[in-house]
Amino acid sequence: MSERLPTHLRVGALLRRVNDSGGMALVRAKGEPQGGAVLLIVSEKGRDFKCLERGIGPDGTPALIAAGPAAADPEAIEAYWRRRRARDPDLWVIELDVASHPRFAAETSAFY
Repeated sequence: MSERLPTHLRVGALLRRVNDSGGMALVRAKGEPQGGAVLLIVSEKGRDFKCLERGIGPDGTPALIAAGPAAADPEAIEAYWRRRRARDPDLWVIELDVASHPRFAAETSAFY
């Protein structure tokens, strides 16, 4: 038995958490319910888009790390996640609009 929750439960909890805090969250693409990877597209009030995904932080613990294009260009991010999804149909793509990227990443790393 794995200690990690199935992906669909983690995604559901994340969506509720963001919506409850006044943000907006939606699923752009559903992946494998038990073990699919999750790519987060995070923006601040519809601006400053970034891609984040679960990885290993500098201290060796799980953390949300930057992924995808360095530019905050929505078209580049759209193309990036579509390419990733074409190679990995198990990938979940979640779009979140939050008040603050750094705060969201810090709070979510422990949860996620």
